[in-house]
Amino acid sequence: MKNLIIAAGCVLAILAGGAHAEGRDLRIAFDIPYKPFEYKDENGELTGFEVDLASAICEEMQANCEFVIQAWDGMIPGLLARKFDLIMSSMSITDERAKRVLFSEPYYITPGGWFGPEDFDTDVTDMDAMKGKTVGVQRGTTMDTYVTENMGNVVTIKRYTTADDMVLDLEGQRLDVVFVDYPVGEQTVLSKDGFKEVGEPVKLGKGVAVAMRKRDKAIAEEVNEAFRTIKEDGTYDTIMKKYFTYDVKI
Repeated sequence: MKNLIIAAGCVLAILAGGAHAEGRDLRIAFDIPYKPFEYKDENGELTGFEVDLASAICEEMQANCEFVIQAWDGMIPGLLARKFDLIMSSMSITDERAKRVLFSEPYYITPGGWFGPEDFDTDVTDMDAMKGKTVGVQRGTTMDTYVTENMGNVVTIKRYTTADDMVLDLEGQRLDVVFVDYPVGEQTVLSKDGFKEVGEPVKLGKGVAVAMRKRDKAIAEEVNEAFRTIKEDGTYDTIMKKYFTYDVKI
C-alpha cells in the first residue's frame, strides 16, 4: 500500500499481457520488486498477485495490455504524462492522491505489519520504549506516513526505495524494526531465519485501487465492471489463494 513522492522516473516496457487486441490498447504500470504483488520470477518473467489480476481484467475487457515497469516515485507523474494508462501497483486510496488521479473501486486491503529480529522485545506502541529506535519504511508509502506522523519525534526513520533494500539493512542490523505492507513483510522478512512479527498489524487507508487519469472515466467504468465479473466468477479468489493464505478482499 504505497504513497507518492513527486519525482522523475523512467518507464521500461517489458512484455505484453491480457487479452487479444479486440478492444482498447492499455499500458499498465508496476513497480518491482514488491513481492507478492509484483516481481520477477526465477525466469525473469513479471508475475505476482496484481500482475495476474491485471491479466484477468484485461481479458475480461478484451483489451490489448502492455505491462511496463516504473519506479514508484515516478508513478503519478508518468501517468499524467501519458507514459502509461493505469497504475496497478498497490496504490492506496488517499484524499491527496484523489485530487490528481481517478481511482477504481478498491480491490484489496491489507494492514501494515511490524517485523524485526527474534530478540526484539520492545512494545512498538510504547513511545517511551521506542525512543531512539531506528525504524525502516519504504519511502512514500502509507507505512512511511504512519510512522512519520505518529512516531517521527521519537524514532529515527530510515526510508528506502525498495523493500528489498530495507530488508538487507534489517539483516545487517542497521535497523531495529521495519513497518511494511503485511504480505511484503511476511514474504521478505519472515521467510528468513531469525526474524519475527512484532506487535499487531495496523489497518491503514481505504484500500488499494487502480489509478487512472481524471479524464478516463470510461476506462474506470470498464475496469470496475471487469473486477466485479472476476470476483463473481471466482477468478479473483483463485488468484488470491495463489499468493495469500488469508482473504485480502475489501
